Amino acid sequence: MFLLKKKTTPVLGIDISATAIKLLELSRSGSKYRVESYAVEPLPANSVVDKNISDADAVGEAIGRAVKKSGSRTKDAAVAVAGSAVITKIITMPANLSDADMENQIKLEADQYIPFSLDEVSLDFEVIGPAENNIDQVDVLLAASRSENVDMRVAALEVGSMKAKIVDVEAFALENTVSMMARDLFGGGEGLTIAIADVGSSVTTFSVLENLKIIYSREQHFGGAQLTEEIQRRYGLSYEEAGMAKKLGKQGGLPDNYELEVLNPFKQSMAQQISRAQQFFFSSSQIASIDHLVLAGGCASIPGIQEVVQSTVGVPTIVANPFANMSVSSKVPAQTLSNDAPSLMVACGLALRSFG
Repeated sequence: MFLLKKKTTPVLGIDISATAIKLLELSRSGSKYRVESYAVEPLPANSVVDKNISDADAVGEAIGRAVKKSGSRTKDAAVAVAGSAVITKIITMPANLSDADMENQIKLEADQYIPFSLDEVSLDFEVIGPAENNIDQVDVLLAASRSENVDMRVAALEVGSMKAKIVDVEAFALENTVSMMARDLFGGGEGLTIAIADVGSSVTTFSVLENLKIIYSREQHFGGAQLTEEIQRRYGLSYEEAGMAKKLGKQGGLPDNYELEVLNPFKQSMAQQISRAQQFFFSSSQIASIDHLVLAGGCASIPGIQEVVQSTVGVPTIVANPFANMSVSSKVPAQTLSNDAPSLMVACGLALRSFG
């Protein structure tokens, strides 16, 4: 089963990406959050392929190292499966059903919505609220994924001496984080259309929220690995050396022409990919404009990328920092956290599940 229900026990948000484990633990006092622990731990090559775990032991060992590095003593975790691996459907059900009766009814009807045998599927549901046109009905969010997607994450956590309390969906975790940020950045976010371009190692996910609910998400193959490969090719470095040089820039020994001949063209390509993703959205939607664009993922940390993207896309653009209004524990390296902030949007949304 998925575990989408609201929880109040503390959980570590653990984002299993293509290249790293990203771990985050939050606490809350009143309406204020505090970062209690955090870590990023690289993953062995090919242990996660196309957002699917191919080596649960290798991923689990990396989770264990991340937990140790963070210093957290929390043993319960929230993880997420990729949106592309999940079927979501909003269905209407009688409002007077108990949770148990609703679960039985959904299981009976689920094969109408899911193109796999129910024996192969993990599913869960959450009541969203009253149906729009019928007070005797409620809208229910149904989420389903092949069981192997959930089981591999649960298994990896167990290898890392952690327990899966919540298995979420990346898009929902992102939604949680944007909703929290919108209170400070966008006047609450109601009535606005907000896009998030999450540019990771090999995949860019372009998501659009209307009234803080995701209405569109699309993946395309583009990411920071292309910059790493260009550095590797041009300067005769190993892939690992190129990755380190990319992080350090000129301090990493890259020549003076790096910015002009390699980095700037990549920034232009990234802006064009986001612009293209926006046009795909417009062509498939009744919505003709976006109010705000949030850049997330590791590539959002590239100096000057905000201005290049804003100029190309024509939408007010910010670089994601979900921790801008949070306090930070003294054991957390604040500068490193700030540098990694754009790539911690999913981990943050998962950690927020501690508070329901």
